[in-house]
Amino acid sequence: MQVLVTNDDGVFAPGLSAIAVALQEAGCQVTICAPDKNWSACGHVKTLTRPLRIFSVSLQNRIEAFACDGAPSDCVALAAMGALEREFDFVVSGINPNNNIGIDVTYSGTVTAAMEAGLNGLPGYAVSLDNQKEGAQAEALKQGAKAAVKVIKQLHSLGVNNDQAHDLVWNINLPFKPEGNFLGVRFTTAGVRVYRDRMEKRHDPYGKPYFWICGDMPAGREEQGNEYEAIRQGYISVCPIRMNMTDTGILESLKDAKLTL
Repeated sequence: MQVLVTNDDGVFAPGLSAIAVALQEAGCQVTICAPDKNWSACGHVKTLTRPLRIFSVSLQNRIEAFACDGAPSDCVALAAMGALEREFDFVVSGINPNNNIGIDVTYSGTVTAAMEAGLNGLPGYAVSLDNQKEGAQAEALKQGAKAAVKVIKQLHSLGVNNDQAHDLVWNINLPFKPEGNFLGVRFTTAGVRVYRDRMEKRHDPYGKPYFWICGDMPAGREEQGNEYEAIRQGYISVCPIRMNMTDTGILESLKDAKLTL
């Protein structure tokens, strides 16, 4: 299988290398096309106001790699439209060094790169690792990558994507397990993210104000069957996401409502 690997942390990020190596060891033909800089929290970007460039880079893992001066979704769009002169069976985005749950999917360049795959008719898999400031980071990435590839290959073999790849994204979140002792895999619902952002107003040397959006790391609300519960309990969370965001329940409740001008 021909696999495109990308991320939002940049082409030299360790999480990208980890998942690319794991895919290659699992028998996939891997090509990397990732941003030339960090695009974390960029959301779903499409660059239309300037030309985009792709150039070859050398990585320690020796997997063929390209850097792009666009966003993660640009990397996927260009590759899907033939910029790398090859066709792909699916796209893997990650590994992101923080989990992406709930509304994170609208911010995350990792997830929106997988969404761009879907928009181009390719199955998209976003992979994220629960953040731990202490511990064996490299080993956690290695073990997480191996487990994620096993999950991705099984999902791909199910054929769920075949008729609806344009509207389906798999959001995979891994608990931090440097020993690889995952308790299993759970299909989950989207979690509820609790943000703790704040704004700081400062002044530059000329007295003009500027602002920082900062704050503590977001938390999650643990509810039965959701992503956050699975991760906290040591399971790999697999959440299928539809890009059609229509609230069909609300729409049904409004079927007899009349709006007038």
